[in-house]
Amino acid sequence: MRDLRLDLALVHYPVVNRRGETIGSAVTNLDLHDIARAGRTYGVGTYWVVTPFARQRELARRIIGHWTEGYGSRANPDRCSALAIIRVCSGLDEAVAAMTERWGMRPMLVATCARPGEKEVAFHALRQRLSESRPVLLLFGTAWGLDPELLARADASLPPICGPGDYNHLSVRSAAAIVLDRLLGCRESEGQKTGNREGCA
Repeated sequence: MRDLRLDLALVHYPVVNRRGETIGSAVTNLDLHDIARAGRTYGVGTYWVVTPFARQRELARRIIGHWTEGYGSRANPDRCSALAIIRVCSGLDEAVAAMTERWGMRPMLVATCARPGEKEVAFHALRQRLSESRPVLLLFGTAWGLDPELLARADASLPPICGPGDYNHLSVRSAAAIVLDRLLGCRESEGQKTGNREGCA
């Protein structure tokens, strides 16, 4: 997709625990690596890692630095390319401000949640809107998901990712990959029309 104006944010606060209480969660190595690789594959501009905790931000930067500036960048250039899209910030407002400055307009905030929301936008509808001028910031929550206050702040939310059964507890890494593929992945019908990857979104 040309001129893709899509970022994603992995929020570590405010999120909720299994009892619905507002908490802050820890940054994990797997989340940094796997979501960055998915983001890089699908052409995401920036992968924002949002945490207000200084030690967690420092940990994230050390991990990223190893793969983008240290030995890891030479040993695994592909991993370097993926983790280079990560930016660590203390709050969501920082990411919104950076996107606003970059694109000249405030991004549309689109939340993801394992439960249905009041402001749902279908995947196919958001997929079409990604070609419009307004940038989009996808919000993913760690722990048991985004805090209700943050969900209320979002302009829209995507439908829950559901399988054929009643179990619905994907890791945030899996959810991010599925969402990105639904929004940006090459569709078989599109590929058949063109005979190559030019049919990809």
